[in-house]
Amino acid sequence: MIELEKDGGLWTVTIDRQDKANSLTAGMLADLADIFEAAQEARCVILTGRGRVFSAGADLEEAHAGLATSAVWERLSTAVATLPGLSVAALNGTLAGGATGMVLACDLRLAVPSANFFYPVMKNGFLPQPSDPVRMSALIGPAKTKLILMGGQKITAQEALSYGLIDRIVDPEDLIDTAHGICAATLAARPDIATGIKALCR
Repeated sequence: MIELEKDGGLWTVTIDRQDKANSLTAGMLADLADIFEAAQEARCVILTGRGRVFSAGADLEEAHAGLATSAVWERLSTAVATLPGLSVAALNGTLAGGATGMVLACDLRLAVPSANFFYPVMKNGFLPQPSDPVRMSALIGPAKTKLILMGGQKITAQEALSYGLIDRIVDPEDLIDTAHGICAATLAARPDIATGIKALCR
């Protein structure tokens, strides 16, 4: 359900559970965390999904059985955020719920025009993972973060772009090629220069 492709310094991580809208189980989250923790030598990591949805968030059955409050979410987003290489989320569709955390932790976010963004954590009776509101507020400000988390608003890709939640809208057929193009400069650079720039941007 989690696929990893390595091409030199470029790693591509793909969520593939299309029959369940790429909803995340505890096992999938652990696999993702393992991959990102092991990606310290990767120059670039692209995170994407298969099908029409990037991820619907937690598998609902597992969420109500305890996954919604599991420490694995923070483990994953921390692993993404602390990568020395460039991380690019290539969102092939809608991003919802707890899956937002690992995407917020990426350096860059691309999305297809049909993507929607929502995080119905309050409606479902849970708090978001601690780092998610912090990272979201850093990108789009406290008011728009409350609009999504407390106002329960679903926003479009165009709204997400205007807010600063994503960095570019890309047609589906160009999504991965665009991510590769963005990674190309980092892959071609001296590793210490690329990681040094990322460190300076923190």
